[in-house]
Amino acid sequence: MKRGLQVGLLVAAWAFALPTLAETLRGVVIVVIDGDTVLFKPDHDGAQSRAFLKIRLADIDAPEQGQAYGDIATRTLKALVLNQPVEINTVATDAYGRKIAHLQMGALRINTEMVRLGFAWAASRYQRNAEGLAAQDEARRALRGLWVDAVPTPPWVWRRAQKASD
Repeated sequence: MKRGLQVGLLVAAWAFALPTLAETLRGVVIVVIDGDTVLFKPDHDGAQSRAFLKIRLADIDAPEQGQAYGDIATRTLKALVLNQPVEINTVATDAYGRKIAHLQMGALRINTEMVRLGFAWAASRYQRNAEGLAAQDEARRALRGLWVDAVPTPPWVWRRAQKASD
């Protein structure tokens, strides 16, 4: 029994040590909620499924609705992906059940493109988003999008201020 318990613990430890495998799905963006959230309808075996997924774009943070540049960030993402075939590469699921994913249309990386156009910040929390950070520096230097403001308010600061005023 002791050996069985040891083997069970070893198997459990090994399973938890495995990295989370990313999931890749193809489908169509059916709704753009805001500058970094969409509803995605995956294709299944060539026929579209009736189910849809709420997708939060990974490694970026766009201005919120009601915040400066929030509306134009949403319109920009709509212009890029609404009713378009895309591929999502999920990296996680958040506490709200949303898939966190990189969105791609052909060779165009939508998450990075939103940053490059100046309508989202590159999330640098984990320092793993070198492409996004380079796109953000490019947008800032070119005074593109929200970077026309000398000191634009990041969405995480704006959200905290909204909670404090409630």
